[in-house]
Amino acid sequence: MDAGYPSVQERRPELAKKLNKWAWAITVFITVAVVGMQKIVIPLPEGVSFLWLPPVYSTLNALAGVCLLFSLYFIKQGDIVNHKKANVLALLLSVLFILGYVAYHMTTASTKFGGEGAARTFYLILLATHVILAAISLPLILFTFIKSYTGLIVEHKKMARWVYPIWLYVCLTGPICYLMLRPYYPS
Repeated sequence: MDAGYPSVQERRPELAKKLNKWAWAITVFITVAVVGMQKIVIPLPEGVSFLWLPPVYSTLNALAGVCLLFSLYFIKQGDIVNHKKANVLALLLSVLFILGYVAYHMTTASTKFGGEGAARTFYLILLATHVILAAISLPLILFTFIKSYTGLIVEHKKMARWVYPIWLYVCLTGPICYLMLRPYYPS
């Protein structure tokens, strides 16, 4: 078995409870950071710009989605080792995404969507569902990962069946929102 992963027989519910507390703490911290970035602006030194970050963090989000697709493929093939690796990579890419997203929005004014009509309506619906599901999914993703890590495989499977599509939706709609907003970014 991989280092750091318990065997299927080794269930550690006590550890899961401890890690769940950390998951809630991380969720609260990230939520405060995301809400705070709307109110806190950290000025960058003159000549420094983070305009390069949106394509980077959007790519990270898309890559996390690709990892999730591989994760599903691997588990359907019974390849638990690569399933776990794909999920860990998806989680790491999502962490890098949120760091870049918060860094950009704490230092750079938000870009407004300039489209009109049906395109605007589609964008706003996509953005709203993306943001709401991203907020809801954060602790759920962490809890699902914790269940696997601590050997609570039956519980992990039950959760993953409905957390996975939410996480995948968030990973794929984020880059779509970016691509729709891209023409309106400052040069």
